[in-house]
Amino acid sequence: MTDLTKYRNIGIFAHVDAGKTTTTERILKLTGKIHKTGEVHDGEATTDFMEQEAERGITIQSAAVSCEWDGHRMNIIDTPGHVDFTIEVYRSLKVLDGGVGVFCGSGGVEPQSETNWRYANESGVSRVIFVNKLDRMGADFYRVVDQVENVLDANPLVMVLPIGTEDEFTGVVDLLTRKAYIWDDSGLPENYTVGDAPADMVEKMEEYREKLIETAVEQDDDLMEAYLEGEEPSLEDIKRCIRQGTIKLDFFPTYCGSAFKNKGIQLVLDAVVDYLPNPTEVKPQPETDEDGNETGKFAIVDPNGPLRALAFKIMDDRFGALTFIRIYSGQMNKGDTVLNTFTGKTERIGRLVEMQADDRIELTGSQAGDIIAVVGMKDVQTGHTLCDPKNPATLEPMVFPEPVISIAVSPVDKGGSEKMGIAIGKMIKEDPSFRVETDEDSGETILKGMGELHLDIKIDILKRTHGVEVSVGKPQVAYRETITKRLEDSYTHKKQSGGSGQFGKIDYVIEPAETGEGFSFESKVTGGNVPREYWPAVEKGFKKRMDKGVLAGYPCVDVKVTLLDGGFHAVDSSAVAFELAANGAYRQSMPKAGAQIMEPIMKVDVFTPDDHVGDVIGDLNRRRGMIKSQDIGGAGVRIKAEVPLSEMFGYIGDLRTMTSGRGQFSMEFVHYLPCPRNISEEVIKEAKERDAKK
Repeated sequence: MTDLTKYRNIGIFAHVDAGKTTTTERILKLTGKIHKTGEVHDGEATTDFMEQEAERGITIQSAAVSCEWDGHRMNIIDTPGHVDFTIEVYRSLKVLDGGVGVFCGSGGVEPQSETNWRYANESGVSRVIFVNKLDRMGADFYRVVDQVENVLDANPLVMVLPIGTEDEFTGVVDLLTRKAYIWDDSGLPENYTVGDAPADMVEKMEEYREKLIETAVEQDDDLMEAYLEGEEPSLEDIKRCIRQGTIKLDFFPTYCGSAFKNKGIQLVLDAVVDYLPNPTEVKPQPETDEDGNETGKFAIVDPNGPLRALAFKIMDDRFGALTFIRIYSGQMNKGDTVLNTFTGKTERIGRLVEMQADDRIELTGSQAGDIIAVVGMKDVQTGHTLCDPKNPATLEPMVFPEPVISIAVSPVDKGGSEKMGIAIGKMIKEDPSFRVETDEDSGETILKGMGELHLDIKIDILKRTHGVEVSVGKPQVAYRETITKRLEDSYTHKKQSGGSGQFGKIDYVIEPAETGEGFSFESKVTGGNVPREYWPAVEKGFKKRMDKGVLAGYPCVDVKVTLLDGGFHAVDSSAVAFELAANGAYRQSMPKAGAQIMEPIMKVDVFTPDDHVGDVIGDLNRRRGMIKSQDIGGAGVRIKAEVPLSEMFGYIGDLRTMTSGRGQFSMEFVHYLPCPRNISEEVIKEAKERDAKK
């Protein structure tokens, strides 16, 4: 059995361009996993192995690698930073025990850092902070620490101080040991010396060291009392307290350096070993029933317990389908039969592999605490639980956001249709935030995703990875419809055509429901005018029609239907008759209940240099944006706004033009709001034109 206390399952996450992938490369070099460091800007990073990642210099899918440091096994997941791929961050955090939050020394706490930090808080993941790129112009470690406190509302525990700034950044002072780590100019991570702190930093070092110890000893009342009486705790005791506080999320040990220049990474690796939890120290995963409600039982991390594992990612590569799995309890060996509680089917484990980005090492078995991949599983999808068939259980599932943007695609040549279907099927398995549907009337294939870049990359993967040439329609916004008035109405469905007929009469109320409630149904029928066995048919009739609103055919949300009374015929009434009555009632009443179009509103976070603020704000206002706040930072201004998605197409190009290429932005869906009348009319007109073409 492997000693679980020597395991660290960690993720590296941050805003786009803060240096996550470069940091991962340096870790792999230091731990001896790779001998030549690949650079992101050259398109050669180990974990960015997709063509699209190498070209764009961004991470699109999370990649898993395993390595060793100081006798500890680390499973590391390098996650994407771009907001369109936060789903990758979310599902990676779900299966990790700890993380390294990377922040750019000059950019500081950027828009996407906040989203990732929020996900990590929700998942209860302990973190250490690494302030990267301290060799960059405008880098300021102390400003970033300040932003972590004020913007993220977190408690950074400063563990090291930088020696020098920008091009003169040479190393760090470790506050616990009072030692200075100084790297030479060779760029090699192992070329450093350890000595005393520079004389001009001693005062600052002592000030920060005192703060560090004061914060740490708050974890232990006896140590705190002794410290207040003037007795300094031992290094072991301080480290024990820091570990306790980090695991409880009371604070986050904060380091700094330059991953690109190979400075400061060793101390971060030591911190991962010293302060981040092993699999047995995190809250165990709750088990749930079929409806997703917690049962009160937990998957305790124990290699000898019953098998409990979660599939958190599917990836299709040149060797076939790979299912990434985190094992929480028990063991999984080659040849085992496991039960998928979602499908109710069993599968045999063929090949187990340990991942090294896109390389793999064959395994014969694995156990609680491991993150591994299984080759060739058939019906397993993201979020499915795999368990012991004799002792079944379901782990808390993953919840994925609804897509907000769609495009129509069709294969360029007729023969490409089947090929495209197979390729899209594989892509949906890999990415739960990517959906597809076929428009029944036009036969078009509609792809749905989280943003323009998300769909752009999917089209690219279709063309290059799967060799399917497609023509692409213009992006469509996922509008919704709802109602604004309460309406009491009645509808009778009657059909007589010789033999037994159809009869169903319903009296009902249609009214707006709470925002986000979707569709709800209630019956207040007393007496037997509508027998109880027909209530579900009435609900089904209304619910089915909600997929297509009466104004422009978009799904209808936040509507409550209450069945008050009705009438039935002893011979002619049936479930079908009442379902058809509800169908007709929907068509009759929805237009009278103040139907309106709702549009998706995005939370937009824009960073711009000072001299372009006016242009950026003016442009957001023209896009019907509501400016929420402006924050002035060292390198520029951050503007937060809420803007309708329909106004944001092509924004990246416009922003670059306005800011001479220096602006950046991120956006994510926040809520639906009613459309202004002129926009509604346009949406309805477009829908009618589309229908006319069909």
